[in-house]
Order: sequence, then C-alpha cells, then structure tokens
Amino acid sequence: MGLTPQEVAAGYEQAADKALEIMPNLVVKEATDLRDLSMVKKFLRSAITSKQYDNEEIIADLVAKACVQTVPKNSYNFNVDNIRICKLLGSGVSSSMVMNENARIAVFTCPFDLTQTETKGTVLIENAEELMGFAKGEESEVESQVKGLADNGVQVVVAAGKFGDLYLHFLNKYKIMGVRLTSKFDLRRLCRTVGAQAQARICAPPVNLLGKCDSVYVKEIGDENVVVFENKGEKGNVATILIRGSSQSRIDDVERAVDDAINTYKALTKDGKVLPGAGAVEIELARQIENYGEKCPGLEQYAIKKFAYALETLPKCIAENSGMDATDLLTKLNAAHEAGQQNAGIDIWKNDIMDAAENNIFDLYAGKKLAIKLATDAAATILKVDQIIIAKQATGGPKPRGPKAQDEDDEGMA
Repeated sequence: MGLTPQEVAAGYEQAADKALEIMPNLVVKEATDLRDLSMVKKFLRSAITSKQYDNEEIIADLVAKACVQTVPKNSYNFNVDNIRICKLLGSGVSSSMVMNENARIAVFTCPFDLTQTETKGTVLIENAEELMGFAKGEESEVESQVKGLADNGVQVVVAAGKFGDLYLHFLNKYKIMGVRLTSKFDLRRLCRTVGAQAQARICAPPVNLLGKCDSVYVKEIGDENVVVFENKGEKGNVATILIRGSSQSRIDDVERAVDDAINTYKALTKDGKVLPGAGAVEIELARQIENYGEKCPGLEQYAIKKFAYALETLPKCIAENSGMDATDLLTKLNAAHEAGQQNAGIDIWKNDIMDAAENNIFDLYAGKKLAIKLATDAAATILKVDQIIIAKQATGGPKPRGPKAQDEDDEGMA
C-alpha cells in the first residue's frame, strides 16, 4: 500500500485517541456504593467467569463478602493484602467459606519459653533441698507471669516461637489457649484483625494492648487441623477466604479467580465506571472508529481502519471458543450496533446476541482504557524502530595471545 511505518504508527495513535474519546459515552453503570453486597457481586462476576465458568456465583458471593467486610471508611484506601486465601484439599468449591465467644488475645513476637543468657553459668548444689529450691524458684517465676496474663482476662496467647513445657503446664492450669504462629506477616495480620499490639517480651500487657475476638477454636477441615479466629460481626480489618476442592490444580484455579476478583474490587475503588462486556464495547468502538477513518483524508485512514478491524478480534475469539460461527455472529453484532444497540454482546448459551448490561456482564472502564493505551504505545514503539541490531557473543576468529613463556635464564631476576 506504500505506507511508511511512521504513518502506520501515527494512524494507530490517532485511532487510540479517538477510542479513548468515545469510551466515556459507552459507560453503562458506576459503582457508587462499594458496601452494597448485591451491586459488588454483579461487578465481580465477569472477572471470575473468565477463570471459573460454573462457580462464578459462589466465588462472587465469597469475594464480595470479604471485600465489603474489610473495606475502610475511605474505600480508596482498600488494601488487597487484608484478604487472605487459605487452600485445603477435600470436599468441593461449594464448601468454601469466609471466616470472621469474646476472647482476649495477647500476642508476643518472641518464643513463649524461658530465656537463656549467652554466657554459661555454674550453680553449686550441695543437697536435695537446694535442688528443689532452685527448680521451685523457676516455677514460681513462670507461674507469676502466666497468672498475670490470666488476671488481665487473657484467654489466648499467640507467640512467634516455641512454647516451653513449663509454660504449657501453667497455661493449661489457668485454662489459656496457646497458638504458635511462626510467620511474622501472619502475626501482623492477626494483630490488625483482633486489634492487639504485639509484645517483644513475655509480660502481662495492659487491657488496652490486648486483642479481642468473638471466638477462637481448633477445627478439623479435611485432614488438616486449623486454628480459626472468628469475628461474627459484619465488619473487620482482615478476612480469610477458605477454598476447598477435590484436587490441588482445582484449588489453584479457584485461587486465581478469587485473586482476579479481589483486584477488580480494588480497581473499582479507584474508578467505579464499567462498560458493557461480552464483546459489546469492542464492536461499538470498531464501528465508530471505522466510520471515523472513512472521514480522514490522509494516508492514516488505512491504519485507523486496521485498528478498528483489530478490535473485533476479542468478540471473534469469544465466538470461536464457544463453538459458534464467528463470521455469522459478528455480522449480527454489527447489524445490532448499527441499529443503535450499543450494549449488544455475545450470548454463549443461546448462540446469539444479548444486552450485556441487562445480563450483568461488565468490563472495567479503567482496565479497558489502559489496555488500549498501552497496546497502542507498544505497537507504535515497535513501528518507530528504524533498525534492530541483534547482540550475540562473537564466535571464531583468532584466539587472544597468552602470556609469553619465561626464559629459563630469567629465573630469579626482578
């Protein structure tokens, strides 16, 4: 056709600018209340369906509950790390759940055991009474520490290291539950969940530094014993989504779907606008950009038309992956959009077209906008490269000269 790469790149950039100009007019809804469970579920379904087609309702319900529970007053500050994912083999995806009596919790970042000095000491014991007295002093010190915790109303002790036998004995005596949590990251999340302040040494912290939780219990799930910290209220700082499945690969697939849904919610906190999904927005953009290209007088019009043609790739792939005749379906979609049905998308169940907005199939406005912008930038950057030089290690040629052999007569000479 005789177009230079620079002209093609200019046409792509012109088409991308036009697409970004059109997109605000295609917005169908906006997430105004991210604490509305039913609204959040609708916006998360599309992200989940791409990974888990049969279980989108179950997973959307779990993720929506977890997100709504942990979203702060200013939703812009929502942190995806406040939602943890726990995977356990056994049962099915439908057995997955979201975890949330009033227990006071003391958290320690040190082992719950007797401390030992770096230097060794020697104790001279001359009789049995001195031996009994030595051990008794140690026991009384440990008991006083555990009793101090019990007097402050502590029912659960969480420590980052091992529990000593002597401490375990007195914890049992005062009916205090001990939980070992070796991960410092999990320890921080637990502190955020229960509102506790971690202590660096064994002591009886004041009540205002203790955490609170509705119930703490050990539960057997599958063949694993897990410790559950559960808050029965609807709000919390951290939530855990427990994923069940018959195989590890199945659980991993569900985890990826959950991760996509959580990040979709995060994107909605930044920009709540959504576009019709199911290929509707791509077809409408392709139609309007092609009409725009027809009106452009320069050579860029050919690149603009090819840009519009490239946008039809996504609905074409959806149709082919669903076993439909892509050519026939694209013809129906183009006819519907020409008739003014901007939200017309692909219905993979009926092998026909449908209104994507009415069926709650949405795409993120922010995600679609960035995808078009970055893809155009990448294509334009490659087209604007004048020359590519492939760097590789040189092979062949003369070998470098080695050190010259020393003359025998030179030995010992400086």
